[in-house]
Amino acid sequence: MLHSAFWKDVLAFYHDWSWLFWAAAIVFVCAGVNFVVQRVFQRFVQRLARKSAALWDDALVEALNTPLQVFIWIIGVSVAAHIAIAGNPQSALAAVFHQARAVAIIGDIAWFALRFSVRLQRAYALKRNRRGEAVDVTAVDALGKLARASIVIVAVLVALQTLGFSISGLLAFGGIGGIAVGFAAQGFVANLFGGFTVYTARPFKVGEWIVLPQQNVMGTVEEIGWRTTRVLSFDRRPYYVPNSLFNTAIVENGTRMLNRRIFETVGIRYDDIERMQPILDDVRGHIAAREDIDHGQSVMVNFDTYAASSLNIVIYCFTRTIDWSEYKDVKEDLLLKIADIVLGHGAEFAFPTQTVHVPDGLGVSGLPSRDRA
Repeated sequence: MLHSAFWKDVLAFYHDWSWLFWAAAIVFVCAGVNFVVQRVFQRFVQRLARKSAALWDDALVEALNTPLQVFIWIIGVSVAAHIAIAGNPQSALAAVFHQARAVAIIGDIAWFALRFSVRLQRAYALKRNRRGEAVDVTAVDALGKLARASIVIVAVLVALQTLGFSISGLLAFGGIGGIAVGFAAQGFVANLFGGFTVYTARPFKVGEWIVLPQQNVMGTVEEIGWRTTRVLSFDRRPYYVPNSLFNTAIVENGTRMLNRRIFETVGIRYDDIERMQPILDDVRGHIAAREDIDHGQSVMVNFDTYAASSLNIVIYCFTRTIDWSEYKDVKEDLLLKIADIVLGHGAEFAFPTQTVHVPDGLGVSGLPSRDRA
């Protein structure tokens, strides 16, 4: 019955051609109002917002511009619809228009709130960067996503309530069907809680490089989503790691290391045993004089092992820098200086050799006749 009554109202609406005049007039008025609003925003409101040092006003003005124009059109269309159905306000067509107007207004307000959230997040990060202050991208992104998720949920619930759905009934259905949905979406829920764990515990954040030894994943964190975290490896391959892994997996955060370690073994010949002590003293003195070595950490230079073909010296220390490129430069320079010290004492580096002792009187037979002569 409601369906047939609705179409009867639609036919009656189109039989009255006077609505065309009002529709044209309203379109003209809406266009004029939007033009004025846009000019006011460009000439006055935006200028005032830019002069202010506050964060929220720039984001508010930028986010409000387009949704406000849409809101003007919603009001205009609503006025036109109200005029068209004024003769029969109790019709099914009137009810549809009223509900559509309410849902459109709710959607427009939610759209504005989402735009404002995004722009406020960007403005905050930009202002901190201009001041030279560190920005916790992970925390800011988490708060922004949480705010936008809340806006969407509230908007959907209000829209459903406006359309006549019982929110309490939906919540009751959610409670009854929660077990079934939980079994069906347990992977998604696990990833969701994993992402929440990352946001709250902060074992890493965007821009840091991490290692997951069990999963053989190593790279820079590019994005932390609700379901997965994108890690870009050092050979430029992206990994999409499910957030549920971070609830149990071991995560190594390389960006937060304090030092980088140099651990090398240097072998000299057995013939240079008399030069061992002077070499050790000079290497220790050289390392002690280096400013790029952290002397607050363990520093060891010791004769360590009588190896099969060498006398081994262990070099153990830590660099101040954690940057990979700078670390390699420091290590290279240190090894070259150690080589200069060893060679400067007339010693040589050892390499695998074997000495064969031949008993006296033992000769070699079977040589060609010309060699015997």
